[in-house]
Amino acid sequence: MRIALLQMTAGIDPEVNARVLERAVLDAGSGGAAMLFTPEMSGMIDRDRQRADRSIEAEADDRVLARVQAAARRAGLWVHLGSLAVRDVHGKLANRGFVIDAEGAVRARYTKMHLFDVDLPSGESWRESAGYAAGVEAVAVDTPVGRLGLSICYDLRFPDLFRALSDAGASVLAVPAAFTRPTGAAHWDVLLRARAIEAGAYVIAAAQTGEHEDGRTTYGHSLVVDPWGEVVLDMGDAPGLAFADVDPARLSEVRARIPALDHRRPIPPVTLA
Repeated sequence: MRIALLQMTAGIDPEVNARVLERAVLDAGSGGAAMLFTPEMSGMIDRDRQRADRSIEAEADDRVLARVQAAARRAGLWVHLGSLAVRDVHGKLANRGFVIDAEGAVRARYTKMHLFDVDLPSGESWRESAGYAAGVEAVAVDTPVGRLGLSICYDLRFPDLFRALSDAGASVLAVPAAFTRPTGAAHWDVLLRARAIEAGAYVIAAAQTGEHEDGRTTYGHSLVVDPWGEVVLDMGDAPGLAFADVDPARLSEVRARIPALDHRRPIPPVTLA
């Protein structure tokens, strides 16, 4: 099954980002992909929260989402729109991903559960929880590439989420991201490979890259990792579209070789000796 990944350098203008996404959907379709994966915050990256707030809409009114839905319908392929900043029914902000089918309908939505509140040695300080509400549900959805488990960026560091997704039958795990350069260089590939090996699943991680209009920099290196932990696609640090294959036979082979999912046991409370 052929898939496409978009690696992008999203800016502060949703209109500009929407055009990039539309073009990627059409190019992915003409390139033979069954599904396109895009990064976290595909619609807008802007650390100036006052300015960004003017462009954030309710999901039902989000123009980027609507245009990607229309493009998916036109191209006849599925899209995992890694995430958008949207306003929920209570007026709070959510970092939310969407799975859109080939008819343009939203089949699943996932709101990021683990929010990025960190101070890095580089001097970067991030407080995602100051602007966004955390999600409360893990989500998996059946797609042309298999049962897809959803996550977003910082979720990658919490293996319990991925265990729950694989326990629910996910054979492919999506990790759209906007990783910082310091954390990406240190941990990105090793964590993605670990999640693939633990779950015996494909991991598809479309990422933001480069220097953004708001002043931040992101790591790039969108990856596809197979269930054995082998990297089958690394997009480096340039924006663009790339293709890879998800092979169900490879999935079956690896899970037969190391049947770790069959060996999982409930973990009792820890005894302090």
